[in-house]
Amino acid sequence: MGTKTLGRHIIADSAICHGEPTFRGTRILVAEVLEQVANGMAWEAIIEEWRGH
Repeated sequence: MGTKTLGRHIIADSAICHGEPTFRGTRILVAEVLEQVANGMAWEAIIEEWRGH
């Protein structure tokens, strides 16, 4: 499959996280961040939680 660009900041790369969409340059799964947003977590808290990952 290789790498597929899904937008300016999101990619799906078969070599990273089994091809699940991640934020470019990280192994942070888009689905995990969206789940946090859906659960009402504040953006500032999400950013702080993922800082350094």
